[in-house]
Amino acid sequence: MQQIIIHVDMDAFYASVEMRDDPQLRGKPLIIGSLPNERGVVATCSYEARKYGIRSAMNIKEAYRRCPHGIYMHPDFNKYKTVSDQLHDIWNTYASASQTIALDEAYLDVTDTAKNWETARQFAHAIKQRTRDELGLNCSVGVAYSKTAAKTASEEKKPDGYFEIPDAEAFVDLIIDRDVRVLYTVGEKTAKKLHAAGIHTVRDIRENSDEVIRLCGKHGRWITQVAFGIDDRKVTPYRPEDAKSIGREVTFQKDVSDYELLRDILILLAFCVEHRAKRVGLQGRGITLKLTYSDMKQISRSHTVSQTDSAMAIYQETSRLLEQVDRRPVRLIGAGLYNLSGEDEEIQLTFDEMFREEKENDEKLRSQLLSELHQRYGLDFAGNLEKIYHYEILHKTVEYMRKYRKQQSSSGGAER
Repeated sequence: MQQIIIHVDMDAFYASVEMRDDPQLRGKPLIIGSLPNERGVVATCSYEARKYGIRSAMNIKEAYRRCPHGIYMHPDFNKYKTVSDQLHDIWNTYASASQTIALDEAYLDVTDTAKNWETARQFAHAIKQRTRDELGLNCSVGVAYSKTAAKTASEEKKPDGYFEIPDAEAFVDLIIDRDVRVLYTVGEKTAKKLHAAGIHTVRDIRENSDEVIRLCGKHGRWITQVAFGIDDRKVTPYRPEDAKSIGREVTFQKDVSDYELLRDILILLAFCVEHRAKRVGLQGRGITLKLTYSDMKQISRSHTVSQTDSAMAIYQETSRLLEQVDRRPVRLIGAGLYNLSGEDEEIQLTFDEMFREEKENDEKLRSQLLSELHQRYGLDFAGNLEKIYHYEILHKTVEYMRKYRKQQSSSGGAER
């Protein structure tokens, strides 16, 4: 039986949630991300803002240049995650398998639940209706024979769209004379490479398959298959352990040359990473430090460790890695875990007996570090860790620490 796959994609998700919660924002150019006086980028924006050429990942300064009268807001990821869970609860009721791509996007395999195209169409319209009625939000939905076609279909009539692509012939007919970027696996760099070789459209890919494969290797082979409408991938439910890494990073509003401050911030980032890892039940066998210098040069340093999700292990290792990098002004710092897997059951069974002393030492170090942070900055870090996990609170805390250290340094009081 041919697959029947639904792709659901919310329309300007973050902005739509904010406009739903504050009707005064509706119809206005709303930009979610950094504020105009801050460093950072656009996370998403309303369709009214897109009329000014604003798009996701655009530098916030450029967005403000294009739309100085826009409304700029920080994202509220906790709120978006809550809404996302509600969305997926609705969508998943129609599918035998669901693959979450992002907070606001998913593939649904309805082959067995719908059994035929007409029922799948009814499911798709029910998803749109329930999303609107129950959560006050609009989504775009595509129904198709494959994952690639379903995603293409959901993009076809945005916003609040619906489109069907029943088979490979219909898919090819739709895209054959469009730019190669219509194939969502073709990114900007790949498109430039193909354009430079005179391959501009999907038709060009089909007529120059060998050249595409020569230029792009294994990825090129996939591109040529999709250009012929071939995609038999299954909808695979997302598992947390499939994630490549778990990390948290912060961008400073002004470059930081104070490496003692960077070390203090690594404490907070380590707690954030630990929180996220424990929430999904994952541990890592590698710890990484990420830096972006003031000249935008990015570096990362990593080290393999015993399986862990401990904030103290993350802090100690990233702090050690920080000692090994060039001491230049820093724009961004991040910490993370990689080489992830579920908790080691054998270790868990014997943990209390074998590692009781290590656990006690870990708790002592946690208390000590939080106490030292309190002494240095006058903030109750121990009592407010749950708040610091929140994206905006973390950034505000880091900015307070940066300004406090600078003020103390100017008055000769910043000592460790």
